[in-house]
Amino acid sequence: MSAAAGHGGNDSLYLPDFCTSRAALGIVLIVELTAVLLTLARENPLIGFWADLWRTSLFLLWIGLTGAALLCWVGRHLRRLRVARGSAVVLALIAAVVAAISGCAWLLGRSNLVEDAGASVLFPPGLATFLLRNVSIGLVVTALALRYFYVTHQWRLNIEMQAAARVHALQARIRPHFLFNSMNTIASLTRSNPVLAEQAVQDLADLFRANLSEKRNVITLEQECEVARIYQRIEALRLGTRLHIEWKIDPLPRDALVPGLLLQPLLENAIYHGIEPQPQGGTVTVTGEMASDLITIVVRNPVTDREAERDGNRLALANIRERLALMYGERGLVKAGRFGTEYIVTLRFPYIDSAQKLSA
Repeated sequence: MSAAAGHGGNDSLYLPDFCTSRAALGIVLIVELTAVLLTLARENPLIGFWADLWRTSLFLLWIGLTGAALLCWVGRHLRRLRVARGSAVVLALIAAVVAAISGCAWLLGRSNLVEDAGASVLFPPGLATFLLRNVSIGLVVTALALRYFYVTHQWRLNIEMQAAARVHALQARIRPHFLFNSMNTIASLTRSNPVLAEQAVQDLADLFRANLSEKRNVITLEQECEVARIYQRIEALRLGTRLHIEWKIDPLPRDALVPGLLLQPLLENAIYHGIEPQPQGGTVTVTGEMASDLITIVVRNPVTDREAERDGNRLALANIRERLALMYGERGLVKAGRFGTEYIVTLRFPYIDSAQKLSA
């Protein structure tokens, strides 16, 4: 636990949510593994292996599930503590739970009901030794579990930092060639159509303001679509009638929360890889639907036989895939590939609005 204490000044407590079914399943697995190890270590010839495993599993399940319920109940308060203090509180709570249940088990073994049934051999004879051994084992197992939770938490923070760095790399990749092309287009419009040139400058400023904002890690789908449409207007000035984009996203909930830079990089890839290489241009189709609280967005663009998947395309897709996984877990999905004369990217993720995000 020294590493956890050393970072206590920087991070809040790292415990998972013990109110979830996944946490309960994890507790059961830890308890059963501990029960098997203890039973193998004891080799009690009086009651046999399976009877010993049964009583040990039942006893530890009471401790594990009671401790999980207690941590679920006080979890909100624990997360306000620093790492060192929170870890100490958790160890103290688990020690108290182990001592209380051990005492109850010892008293049950001394009851007339157990003695009359001839089952007293299943219960320990001495209270002090029983309490000391169980509390010691409980503290060791809890400390190992806390260490695992801490390492997992730090790993997740590291992944999030890497994802943020990749967002900045994606932004840096977008800026140069797009900025040069846009400025050239605006320069050509300043004399022929000053009003349109002024609108293009405003759109370009809005787009870069959105891309450079540090507060756009999570935004609404409405905001992300607006950024993509601004990008479309700027590219339409350069490509003219060669570029057609069909938006079929009316079924989507516009208040859904999504990672920033979700659609705009896909639109850029579709135009850069699918529309620009073709003299006659083409159509990019953005389709959206929602079913069973799952949002699906599909971006299609034409491709030529000579067009291969480039590094920039892989960078954008890998970045989006990682950020969806961080925000939605296993329910975030990205699929991409060429199908005939089209390149298709499919995004699927659960519908989460701001109210759900705040309550989570």
